[in-house]
Amino acid sequence: MTSSSSLSSVPRLVVAAPSSGSGKTTVATGLMAAFASRGLAVSPHKVGPDYIDPGYHALATGRVGRNLDAYLCGPELVGPLFAHGARGCDLAVVEGVMGMYDGAAGEGELASTAHVAKLLRAPVVLVVDASSQSRSVAALVHGFASWDPEVRVGGVILNKVASDRHEALLREALDAAGVPVLGVLRRAPQVDTPSRHLGLVPVAERQSAAVDAVAAMGAQVDAGCDLEGLLALARSAGALSGAAWDAAEALASSPPPPLPVPSLGAAPPDPRQPERPRPQTPDGLRIAVAGGAAFTFSYAEHAELLTAAGAEVVVFDPLRDEELPDGTRGLVIGGGFPEVYVAELSGNEPLRKAVAALAESGAPVAAECAGLLYLSRELDGMPMCGVLDASARMSERLTLGYRDAVALSDSVLAVAGTRMRGHEFHRTVVEPGSGAAPAWGVRAPARRVEGFVQQGVHASYLHTHWAAEPGVARRFVERCRTS
Repeated sequence: MTSSSSLSSVPRLVVAAPSSGSGKTTVATGLMAAFASRGLAVSPHKVGPDYIDPGYHALATGRVGRNLDAYLCGPELVGPLFAHGARGCDLAVVEGVMGMYDGAAGEGELASTAHVAKLLRAPVVLVVDASSQSRSVAALVHGFASWDPEVRVGGVILNKVASDRHEALLREALDAAGVPVLGVLRRAPQVDTPSRHLGLVPVAERQSAAVDAVAAMGAQVDAGCDLEGLLALARSAGALSGAAWDAAEALASSPPPPLPVPSLGAAPPDPRQPERPRPQTPDGLRIAVAGGAAFTFSYAEHAELLTAAGAEVVVFDPLRDEELPDGTRGLVIGGGFPEVYVAELSGNEPLRKAVAALAESGAPVAAECAGLLYLSRELDGMPMCGVLDASARMSERLTLGYRDAVALSDSVLAVAGTRMRGHEFHRTVVEPGSGAAPAWGVRAPARRVEGFVQQGVHASYLHTHWAAEPGVARRFVERCRTS
């Protein structure tokens, strides 16, 4: 599962906060941009299953933003995945999730920012929204710094400070708390990023404006923070032992289960119809991955695992491309915001028909959340691909949280009985919620069946992280070879 090299000793910081909305993303992204502008190779990371913040991190650093999720991947993979992403870098900045001690519901510290900081032996910088307090900030910081003695809060960055007088009051109060102030940021509208029903608007939807916002974050942090002090704190991170994650070695140590039974594959060829020649890629196996503004949710490790399993991964944009990439043998459609682009997706009829034809041929298709909506018959009354006999629509209700699930049907991703952990995050409803062969039985927080398995299609609301079960990628690629 890991490479032979030792775990990274890259200097690192974890950016945490007492609660959501304190300014973690602004500070973390600003730190990444400020250090990168000084010539450092900065490795960006995000605690938890968030797909949007890593896009801003990538803009700031020029490197792929990566997630560290102790629930989806298990605590044992946090260090190796961190080392994989941070290999060769001068500094790593890890943005936390929610409040510092908030983790998976009912699971104690699991998957919290504090938990990941401990697993990485990394010092924490606490971002505090000081807009409505002065002396009370000391009690707040003292409480967070002393709650868990294994978490080392090495400094505070005060955000949304109103004036010089306000700053002086805050600093005076914090002198007694014993935690140094490593930055003071004033209110700055130019660093704000727009939000909507699932959080920040992704970078892919506002590229130019996002570049400007990230540059403003970097300038604000550079002007208001003690970068030398923060770098010294990062260099004090404890040593890690073990080995860095490697996709090829992860596959080698995780042999795939048997392929699905033949009845789940393509229908037998019609002897009345000549078999169409299959276009060949240089290595004979091409997997198309949906991208562009409508499908921005993906984990970098998925493409790395597919590549390590022998596939050529090609990204296409369902908003613009009217055909699947030449030689496509399998299709991965991840999460995103098809509801925002429903008219454009529906209007691209040639691609919708191409996706439907690929699925009908029995080729492997893996769809998560947005991909599930795209494969449905319709979304908000507008035609989609029609692969699934289901209708999707927007909802007022937010569905959000980790899920403990078990595969109920043999599919291109897993054999029935395979247990995986996932995450749901959507404001849509698909009716019916499952097909004749459901994809998952969700065990927690409530028991239910969910998703669709038919021929080579696996479609579900559940986002999973394949690094936790590398055999999923190998199984998918092998099915692409044999379908």
